[in-house]
Amino acid sequence: MTRSITIGPDRTGRTVAIVDGVIAEAADPMAPVIACPEGEIAPGAVCAHTHLYSGLAPYGMPTAEPAPANFIEILEKVWWRLDRALDADALRASARDYIAKALLSGTTSLIDHHESPHFIRGSLQVLADAAKDLGVRALLTFGATERNFGRAEAEAGLVECGNVEETPLIRRLVGLHASFTVSDDTIRAAGELCHSLDTVMHVHVAEAVDDVEDARARGYAGPLERLIALDALPTGSILAHGVHLTAEEVRKADRLGCWLVQNPRSNEGNRVGYPTTLRHSEKVALGCDGWNADMAIEKAALLRLATANGDDRAAARLDAGQRLISQRFGFSAIGLAPGAAGDVVVRQNGRVTTVAVDGRLVVSDGCLVSADAGEIETVARTQAARLWQRMEAF
Repeated sequence: MTRSITIGPDRTGRTVAIVDGVIAEAADPMAPVIACPEGEIAPGAVCAHTHLYSGLAPYGMPTAEPAPANFIEILEKVWWRLDRALDADALRASARDYIAKALLSGTTSLIDHHESPHFIRGSLQVLADAAKDLGVRALLTFGATERNFGRAEAEAGLVECGNVEETPLIRRLVGLHASFTVSDDTIRAAGELCHSLDTVMHVHVAEAVDDVEDARARGYAGPLERLIALDALPTGSILAHGVHLTAEEVRKADRLGCWLVQNPRSNEGNRVGYPTTLRHSEKVALGCDGWNADMAIEKAALLRLATANGDDRAAARLDAGQRLISQRFGFSAIGLAPGAAGDVVVRQNGRVTTVAVDGRLVVSDGCLVSADAGEIETVARTQAARLWQRMEAF
């Protein structure tokens, strides 16, 4: 049975027809019509790198005392304590609140990178269930690492990557936390898993200089070269950050068909620098690294920082995420062209009023269709308070 919806015309006269989850050239005359005469239709935004597990952070996460002095201390005193404290209830609340706010801001695709060392098995199913229930498109992976419990931890993380059941809205990736938290054996195993699952790698690369120094201490020119040497970067792999990659390394990643993902607010907040060399790749998308997934806010931060750093090639990075999603889901076009993903947003006076993902209405009249955003936030706040107490033990 054909599944169809037509959105429009909007104030510009544009109408978008979606048939079986894909934008079509012609509307189905029997399809329901979502009129938006005062609105404007646009493609859904893509967040190309985030962490759904950080969704509770806005609800009073305690600050580290004394304040972290550098990037590694930020990880050790803040984020690694949070991810060790996660359990199923906290993760579910975090993911649902994060996804709800993403959809209400017009973000229809999230590429997630997950870590919860004390809750590995089943963690990605929690994320997949939240994505399915609320209707967002998602790429999911577990960032395998050895930083807590050695190889056994990494092996469990890689197994969890393979536990994701793919659906029209969900794709699985293989994940590594970062080169500096894993052994060569784990990197090789991750590369082998990419090939056996016919998917790609999602990994933090050269976010801070520490990652570069670690790879060099192990005898490699850098973390990118280490991943390449150990056959862990299939074409289409996703490299988050790349702040400290050289221009030639960025060109090398581009030649390999890898995607780089810039995360402006996170990089600024963590004081790791601005990735000026990313201008040497045509495949640079925009992520938020766990900050809220309102990509209009992220793009504004990108343009502000790009201007300050003399980067004249930053403007297209939000749109590049659509190409990445098209590649992973097998769409033949991007944007609102026929053959593109049926992920469409309507804004009126700057406010998101309508969102369709895969041709299904997930936001109507500015409200979630399948859940109450207020109730989701109430649960999130309750779980956040419990999570901050758990963090004291980690």
